[in-house]
Amino acid sequence: MRKTAIYRDDLFLDHNPGPSHPESPQRLQVIYNELDKESIGGRFIYPRFDPASTQIIELNHSPQLVKRVAATAGKSSGFLDADTQTSANSYSAACLAVGALIDGIHRLDQGEIDNAFCLVRPPGHHAENDHSMGFCLFNNVAVAARWAQRDLSMKRIMIVDWDLHHGNGTQNSFYNTDQVLFLSSHQYPYYPGSGAVLQSGSGAGEGFTVNIPLAGGQGDYEYARIFNELVRPIARLYHPDMILISCGFDIYDGDPLGAMRVTPAGFAYMTRVMRELAEELCNGKLLVTLEGGYNLTGMRDGALAVLAELQGEEIAGIGLGKKKWGSLQKADIECAQLEQAISMQKNYWEL
Repeated sequence: MRKTAIYRDDLFLDHNPGPSHPESPQRLQVIYNELDKESIGGRFIYPRFDPASTQIIELNHSPQLVKRVAATAGKSSGFLDADTQTSANSYSAACLAVGALIDGIHRLDQGEIDNAFCLVRPPGHHAENDHSMGFCLFNNVAVAARWAQRDLSMKRIMIVDWDLHHGNGTQNSFYNTDQVLFLSSHQYPYYPGSGAVLQSGSGAGEGFTVNIPLAGGQGDYEYARIFNELVRPIARLYHPDMILISCGFDIYDGDPLGAMRVTPAGFAYMTRVMRELAEELCNGKLLVTLEGGYNLTGMRDGALAVLAELQGEEIAGIGLGKKKWGSLQKADIECAQLEQAISMQKNYWEL
């Protein structure tokens, strides 16, 4: 059994964009409710952690953006863009979310934990250097990666984003560098409009942005092919110092904002591939952070599937039979968009 850390805090439930907003506290509450069961939650480690400072957040964001978000503190409601609303404790929650990732990376580096899942809100992968957008205030994973570069001298960080929506903010943070490999599978064309297969980085970063735009309707077998035929070989060629996952459960079959068909089995499989790669390539340094997901059943069952694979122990009612595992490992279902992405990446990687 691996030492899997979970980062949770009730402050993340206090970020409330409004009663009709899809990015609601209930998304996280349904997962916390499961962790409150001793048979499930008692198996994990729950570190204490602090919010990220302004100086750390500014590793990836302009001072003007940080001040704008900070100005929302204590106000019952506010808008950072048409989709991105705040409440009185949103700024505090956003700083604590970044702090969770940084603490997790520090503990991974020190060998205190084997892997981690940051169950945080607000999400982050849409937030750009100078503006919040898409329900995201600060880009949690991008700030944390920059901190790892500065404070831990990491030279090769791999970020895998399987959220339904393209992580535009994360892509733009590292588009010109080879020190972060960003790989995203996402529905396209769809919000936010970025993530075309031809977007592959520029300058020193050319080839280190990998986009797999999908038309919709893809499920466990298509995602298994993506991870078997693209994610796994590129990871081995890149050989990262650490792997971060932007985990969106909005690719769940039944999510109201998307058209994907992934089940808990698919989330478990993707996590297992990434856990095995981390153990093979970077001493197991794997951290997962929550992004989107708007079906409460999908949030609950998806999170439990990820946690089971991180720890390497089954959770009752969540998991896969051996037959399903084998079929996913050998998935050969047609996926034209994947073939296009592979063709594109052959310009940069020996696939």
